[in-house]
Amino acid sequence: MYEGLAEMRENARVSGEYRGDYQELVDEISALLGVPATLENRDFELIAFGAYDSEGDLDPSALDPVRTRSILTRRSTTAVRTWFEGFGITRATGPVRIPPTPEAGVYRGRICLPVRHRGIVLGYVWLLDDDPGPTDAQLTAAMQVASRIGALLADEAQAGADLTRELRAVLTAERGWQRDMAVAELRTALGPRGDGLHTVVCVAPWPSADPDDSPSARTVPGATALCTIPWGATGQSLALLVRLRSPDVLTPALTAATRFVREAAGVRGEAGATGSGRPGGPAGPARRGGASASASPGGAGASGISGASGGTVAAASSHGAPGAASPGGTAAAGIAGARVGLGELGAAWHEAAAAARAVLAEPRLGPVAEWGAIGPFRLLTALPREVAHDPVVRDLLAPAHRELARTAEVFLDRAGQAGRTAAELGIHRQTLYYRLSRVEQLTGLDLDDGEDRLLLHMALKGARL
Repeated sequence: MYEGLAEMRENARVSGEYRGDYQELVDEISALLGVPATLENRDFELIAFGAYDSEGDLDPSALDPVRTRSILTRRSTTAVRTWFEGFGITRATGPVRIPPTPEAGVYRGRICLPVRHRGIVLGYVWLLDDDPGPTDAQLTAAMQVASRIGALLADEAQAGADLTRELRAVLTAERGWQRDMAVAELRTALGPRGDGLHTVVCVAPWPSADPDDSPSARTVPGATALCTIPWGATGQSLALLVRLRSPDVLTPALTAATRFVREAAGVRGEAGATGSGRPGGPAGPARRGGASASASPGGAGASGISGASGGTVAAASSHGAPGAASPGGTAAAGIAGARVGLGELGAAWHEAAAAARAVLAEPRLGPVAEWGAIGPFRLLTALPREVAHDPVVRDLLAPAHRELARTAEVFLDRAGQAGRTAAELGIHRQTLYYRLSRVEQLTGLDLDDGEDRLLLHMALKGARL
């Protein structure tokens, strides 16, 4: 096991432009205090850890379940984040001592050194708390090192965050030579970073035309660039270009999307998404057949819950009539498929925007959805807006027939199975048959005909957009 930890430590040292610097600073804190130190960003993703060489460090109790999982998986669960944030670490400006809590998988006490830069918390240095533990003078010296880490984290986030103009030009340029020139300019600005694996995130609607109005805008790990783009007739959307480690690991994009959705929706508190000091995680991003893999929270204990770090703002599960107000909040995010390089950023933006539109139309998909997981909305969002409003459903969508529209959509979603539909709607089968006959009268369609069913189904989904 200790060989595995050493390998993980070496990977942390060499991965990324800033990893070596982080590792040196964490090692400096470990040596200064004489205890193992671990550095995580503010979404509890592991950045670096220092293995302090002492007999005490070889004590198996030093590797309680929470610390072991953080080191081996390079992230903590939503439940762990919520648990520790309950001790006020997001607001603290100095060391915070956290007592042992065996029932939560925390067998050893912790000292948390908040890593801040210009008043914003960017991460945490975690220390195992011994008796008597570090002195106040030692902790003061360690906090000075933590402030250097904060400056480094801010510098990393800032490295590509000023490319607003270049990114906006790529995402809004017409196909052809104009887009080619915009891509070339962005590639030049990014240098070697532009050749890696990227995805695009769309957050909409966004409350401002200036991405700098967001307190998170300059401190999003993995965000290479960001800008705002008009959304609809009067609104704005936020676009993020996010670096990925592999096509199947979208954690940086999910983390960034979740944070910005929470911010755009006005859920601003620094507490965890569950709003509880006890372990427990919210629903994760939509995963309806998407090609990429990501964890989704679940379980019941701080050391046993698995999931993507950062959490999500859980959208209400609803099957309201098409055109009904979204019960899941006022903002949504879509994530495009992963792409190598910058040549297909225009297509990626259309995917991300389509996924965000789908979530706003169908809240059960979100609040964060990958393009590959939005099902028929992949086709519907590609249609011109006026085409999606088929006249066949005009009368059915009148306010007086809202329940009939809902009945028809549930019936079609359940593949025309009367028993399942009646059970979900909580009505008798005869009531269902009566409503379906009324739907046929209003639309002129035959629900025993496959093509008529397809037209009605797509028209109802399209009306949500």
